[in-house]
Amino acid sequence: MTGNSGAGKSTVCELLKRHGHDAVDADWEGYNHWVDRTTGRIVVNPPYPAPSGWLHRFGWKIDRAHVEALAARAAGQTVFLCGSVENEDEVRDLFDLMICLVVDDRTVTARLANRTTNAFGRQPEELAAALDDNATTESMYRRFGATIIDGTRAPETVMGEVLAAARSVQPNNR
Repeated sequence: MTGNSGAGKSTVCELLKRHGHDAVDADWEGYNHWVDRTTGRIVVNPPYPAPSGWLHRFGWKIDRAHVEALAARAAGQTVFLCGSVENEDEVRDLFDLMICLVVDDRTVTARLANRTTNAFGRQPEELAAALDDNATTESMYRRFGATIIDGTRAPETVMGEVLAAARSVQPNNR
């Protein structure tokens, strides 16, 4: 499950877990890291607030080996990997279904300003990047064949649609 910052991925992931589903929040469970695009090194303690230009030099990326291990563990069953990264194309082949939560700019702005789970999006440069990405998220994921779900609705409703989409697909046995 992917989507822009503030789309509700972490909230829905937590709900899935509470309802007994196997779900992983890639942002918080060691799958994603800030990576220096120049050197390729993982940034262990990123500065906050991030200095101006941070998002141009550093990228939020996922570790393919972690996703491969999850796919091997999940063979024949449904597991939700929740998050959004700039190198998603490097792991897309490991998924049976892609679900994208979409929200409008007003929702992105409000959620990023008010969330308590992480501070990304509170700085003007981060908010601008999130809104810029939001402009193309839905059309891009439609081209990839993703199931598009309106993330502005109640989290329980969104979770129900995520589960319905997942039931429509038989997991590959990797």
